[in-house]
Amino acid sequence: PNMYKIAGELTPTVFHIAARALATHALSIFGDHSDVMAVRSTGFAMLFGSSPQEAHDMAMIATAATLKASVPFLNIFDGFRTSHELNEVKIIPDSLIRAMIDEADVARHRDRSLNPANPFIRGTAQNPDVYFQSREACNQYHWQVPALVEDAMQKFEGLTGRSYKLFEYYGHPEAERIIIIMGSGAGAVQETVEYLNATGAKVGYLHVHLYRPFSVKHFIDALPRTVQKIAVLDRCKETGAIGEPLYMDVINALHAGWEAPMPKVIGGRYGLASKEFSPAMVKAIYDELQKEAPKKGFTIGIEDDVTFTSLPYDKNFSLEAQHLFRGLFFGLGADGTVSANKNTIKIIGEVTEHHAQGYFVYDSKKSGSLTVSHLRFSEQPIRSTYLINSANFVACHHFNYLEKYDVLKDAEKGATFLLNAPYNTEDVWDRLPKKIQEEILHKELKFFVVNASKV
Repeated sequence: PNMYKIAGELTPTVFHIAARALATHALSIFGDHSDVMAVRSTGFAMLFGSSPQEAHDMAMIATAATLKASVPFLNIFDGFRTSHELNEVKIIPDSLIRAMIDEADVARHRDRSLNPANPFIRGTAQNPDVYFQSREACNQYHWQVPALVEDAMQKFEGLTGRSYKLFEYYGHPEAERIIIIMGSGAGAVQETVEYLNATGAKVGYLHVHLYRPFSVKHFIDALPRTVQKIAVLDRCKETGAIGEPLYMDVINALHAGWEAPMPKVIGGRYGLASKEFSPAMVKAIYDELQKEAPKKGFTIGIEDDVTFTSLPYDKNFSLEAQHLFRGLFFGLGADGTVSANKNTIKIIGEVTEHHAQGYFVYDSKKSGSLTVSHLRFSEQPIRSTYLINSANFVACHHFNYLEKYDVLKDAEKGATFLLNAPYNTEDVWDRLPKKIQEEILHKELKFFVVNASKV
């Protein structure tokens, strides 16, 4: 309720949101867009970032824009997938922050404070004679937001060299099949677009940054005129609606601004409560778009054998080979595994030319239960916003995990396996579960053992 008030009274504000699932049939602490979609009618402008760097940059752009526009902003990034990812970030120095903020905007904001020396009335009760008129009076403020955000993005590019648009298109200039998406899922989509276009396809994707107010003009201008089929991906479920929010907005925007024959548009749901969203799933969506009658209202990443909404995908498809090191570390909550991996990432990031990424999977019990650390090192920037599914290094820090978990499931052929074992080296093999022995042999793993506890 306070958000309606903040927006209605035109108070410059930025809320930084690690977007998460809402409790419906069950509570989940993990990430999707359910919470921010629940407040899209409050009047807040909504900016989405897809990476730690973008979350940082959008915070600056949103702050500059809200002071200029007098419309409050949400700076949104995916809970856990972005908020808990370790990656390199170019920090905006104080001098550039000062350059981004217009002093006249700050002065105007301060002059609106409630002050007995400057009496002003705000937040009154209104009757039918004037409420409707006053409600429409804010239109001009919201209409100007896209242009003001665009100005802030251009100013930001001039100061930092990092370029953003309200709607960013990436892919083949004459793409026939397109995905539209917001948030961290864009990383997996971009990798897949590069792979498919390299094999002769004509595909692309549109990454939505400014979701509210939705600018039809900027949206239409960003789409290639050759597009024939579009899949719109929402990271939420709106029960009972014809379609999810972004899908409905895309249909509306095309109806309002597209002049050529209308492309075929389907909507789908992905990634609810941090469910995996990988290039294999993205490829399945592009494959679905090739069909004469692609499935509407689909889901991806689950196997829905009850209501049959899901698309099948190739679980063996992987683009992991692009990264030099893909390591999985199986630890116990609070045993120091995560802290050690964070130190490794900082060392690699600071003293080598390689790019580093870390993501840590806990369950909601955290301390005392399984944690899996996913580390990537690469010669190029890492956009892989999904868990490692083809590891060339696996470490298991607790011997009893071999009985409980399939720790070698995602090890690729020829990978290195390091095991912490409380036994003499020559005794370890005979103590391994038969399944683990078979996987080591079948995948031709390089097997190393250390008694780290003894050390």
